[in-house]
Amino acid sequence: MPHDAQANSKRIAKNTILLYFRMLLLLLVSLYTSRIILNALGVDDYGIYNVVGGVVTMFSILSVSLSSAISRFITFELGRSDGTAALSNVFSTSVTIMLLLSLLIILLAEPITVWFLNRHMVIPAERLAAANWVLQFSLLTFVVGLVSVPYNAAIIAHERMAAFAYISIFEAVARLLVAFALSHAPIDRLIFFAAAMGLIAIVVRLVYGWYCKRHFAECVYHFQWDAPLLRQMFAFAGWNTIGGASYILRDQGGNVILNLFFGPSVNAARAIAVKVCSVVTGFVQNFMMALNPQITKSYASGDHQYMFTLLFQGARLSFYMLLMLSLPVIFNTHYILVLWLRLVPDHTVLFVQLSLLFAMSECISNPLITAMLATGRIRNYQIIVGGLAMLNLPIAYLCLHLGCMPESVVIVAIILSQACLAARLVMLRQMIGLRVREFLSRVYLNIIVVSLVAAAVPWLLSRLLDESLPSFIVQALASLLSAAAAIYCLGLNKKERLKAKGYISKLKQKIVRR
Repeated sequence: MPHDAQANSKRIAKNTILLYFRMLLLLLVSLYTSRIILNALGVDDYGIYNVVGGVVTMFSILSVSLSSAISRFITFELGRSDGTAALSNVFSTSVTIMLLLSLLIILLAEPITVWFLNRHMVIPAERLAAANWVLQFSLLTFVVGLVSVPYNAAIIAHERMAAFAYISIFEAVARLLVAFALSHAPIDRLIFFAAAMGLIAIVVRLVYGWYCKRHFAECVYHFQWDAPLLRQMFAFAGWNTIGGASYILRDQGGNVILNLFFGPSVNAARAIAVKVCSVVTGFVQNFMMALNPQITKSYASGDHQYMFTLLFQGARLSFYMLLMLSLPVIFNTHYILVLWLRLVPDHTVLFVQLSLLFAMSECISNPLITAMLATGRIRNYQIIVGGLAMLNLPIAYLCLHLGCMPESVVIVAIILSQACLAARLVMLRQMIGLRVREFLSRVYLNIIVVSLVAAAVPWLLSRLLDESLPSFIVQALASLLSAAAAIYCLGLNKKERLKAKGYISKLKQKIVRR
């Protein structure tokens, strides 16, 4: 059945707005929470929490591919059929898989992570006991997250983004309360914080389960062992493991090798950079969360022309959103960090700037990855693109071994991100008939021109103005206006500019009426 493109576009817009409302609240709460936690724990303990949690997260190499498979199969089934029998089968089989995987990861991760933490990681001797407690609670939090995967996938597939908005706000408020309680913790602050994060994860998991059972008929778990479906999922997940492992090794593996060479203080700097980047990129991720189900469903229904429209628009618009948000941060990083944290670890400024550049490099590929997963034919793609991404960890390790600065880990990731984009375009031309030249001209070259024009004015102001609150306000406003003007004049096509004018006109009318 053909898609109603107009209805789908409205749904994407509505879901994106809901997720942005969620993100604005989370932005304020998350930044304030991070400041309280950093000052309560101190630089070293903050770094220990993040690097130890990263060691546990490395075991998601075993789960991230299955998570993608579950999300793909649920969304694909929803796009292909209106019945609940097949969906119920997919959902229950998914829960069974994640329960068994959780047990396997506990059996594997417990001895391996304890050995690695106590024998090889750079942790101050007096904090080693606390680090071991963090490890146990991080493992609990991780396993709870695994069991939540099918429920989260069902919410995304049904495009009920309001659920994410409300539940995420609840989670953020809970984290804020924990942060306030840290200074009055009855036990070691680091241990208290890790335990509280584990408790929050359990509560959030129960809320997601309750919501899905109440709203989606297929989300009632019955033990299911569908051998043909299991073979399909594991075949899909098996090859997808290459790509999933490359991302885990790049992010969490990079954090571990930074600890081996520089200790927990650099881990704290990178953790702050990741926090800033996640807050900024969260806006784009919300847009992609609303867009991804439509890409998968359009492929499942055979509407490839609509899928290509979503791919091109998604790549450009997600980059433009990130550009507008990143420019004020990139050109005022030090001032923002001092204003936000007061206590700024060494290397944090450059880590933040490079992490934002990496995020902009990656966001172009996100719609392409969704289209690839929708096909289900991922073996050759993952061997080539996943193999390229796998080079992140060994090259970064070699750079650090040769005496390069800590930030070289992110520089390597940016270079390989562009190499992976090139490989994706070549592979998707064969897989779905992607028009590569059109993508390069309408998307890639377009965003380069827009970026250079948008950055010109804020770059000039950063050289002329000192570091102060009035200068920051001037530079931030100039960055936003420069980016908006470049995007409107150079980044949007004629049809998109007409839509933008319509939205602006409606907004003006609403303001006038009020």
